Amino acid sequence: MQEQINEGFMVFVSDGDEGVGSVRKIRHGLPELVVYIENAGDFVVPISAVKAIHSDKVVLDFDRLDLRVRNAIRHARDSEDPNYTSPESSEEE
Repeated sequence: MQEQINEGFMVFVSDGDEGVGSVRKIRHGLPELVVYIENAGDFVVPISAVKAIHSDKVVLDFDRLDLRVRNAIRHARDSEDPNYTSPESSEEE
C-alpha cells in the first residue's frame, strides 16, 4: 500500500470532507507515514489506519488512529474564521 502513496498527498478522514493535512513522509521499511495535521503539526500514522488511496488522496480510518491524532483532526479547522467570505473576482470571464 505504501507504494501507492506519495509525499504531498492530501489527507482526509472521509471522502467528500475537507482535507485535514498532507503526507509529509513515507517511512519505507516501516508500516507508517508522517502526516502533517493542520494546526497541530506532524504525527506518525500507521499504514493500518489508511482506509483508501485514490486521486492523490489518503483517506484515514478515524477509529484506527490514536487519541492524539484524533484530537488534532478534530481541531484542524479551529483557526479558520467562520465569517470569512472570499472576495469576488474582478476579472471578466
